Amino acid sequence: MSVAAFQRVAFVASATEDAQSALNQLSARYGNVAVDDADVVVALGGDGFMLQTLHRLLGRGIPIYGMNRGTIGFLMNDFHEDDLTQRLNNAEETVTHPLRMKAVDVDGQEHEALAINEVSLFRQTHQVAKISISIDSKMRMPELVADGVLVATPTGSTAYNLSAHGPIVPLGSPLVALTPLSPFRPRRWRGALLPDQAVIEFGVLNPDKRPVAAVADHNEIRRVSKVRVELDRNTPLVMLHDPGHSLDERILTEQFGF
Repeated sequence: MSVAAFQRVAFVASATEDAQSALNQLSARYGNVAVDDADVVVALGGDGFMLQTLHRLLGRGIPIYGMNRGTIGFLMNDFHEDDLTQRLNNAEETVTHPLRMKAVDVDGQEHEALAINEVSLFRQTHQVAKISISIDSKMRMPELVADGVLVATPTGSTAYNLSAHGPIVPLGSPLVALTPLSPFRPRRWRGALLPDQAVIEFGVLNPDKRPVAAVADHNEIRRVSKVRVELDRNTPLVMLHDPGHSLDERILTEQFGF
């Protein structure tokens, strides 16, 4: 869709006072159509609300323009009430794709979920997790002893992945980050950068004694026995950012510590 076609705007907002106030101001000034009738959705809140909105609209191809009414706002544009139509028409488009997680629990039940930022495996008890890692059906690590492990998209590489000392992945790179969480053995293993067409399979070793949960963004499956992760190229995520403040630019800036 051409940005020139952005005529019908749907505003959505988090429950915070700042976001609700912005919703009322912008709706009165620009109108507010239903999401199903919109050319573009303007999300008012923080990064968490932006992720919720992206999940809500997964696969629909509707561009989402976030304005920060939260705390950090890494995924968001600055909030200004004026000139919104012009900002939308001048915005730069970023198209990304989520990870698809397929998990099997210890009872044999299958679960699927999509992750925009990362898929993470976490130990559920005081005992460390023991996890095997296969890439494209080839065993690469028979036993990782750690608190867990995650797979991050470029979009999510500056989130939990970065806090876990994983690499920042430039947007548009055909890569995903595989990062251990507090690894005990191999002690010096810091993870890997993998082609984004790779199929990553985790096996939970001794899941009854050492239970592990799998989390796709905010969707948690407990007591898993195996987890498969791959990029879902059939599900587009379309985000809009002001010129000079694109997600590419913000990720690049993060790499230099700002």
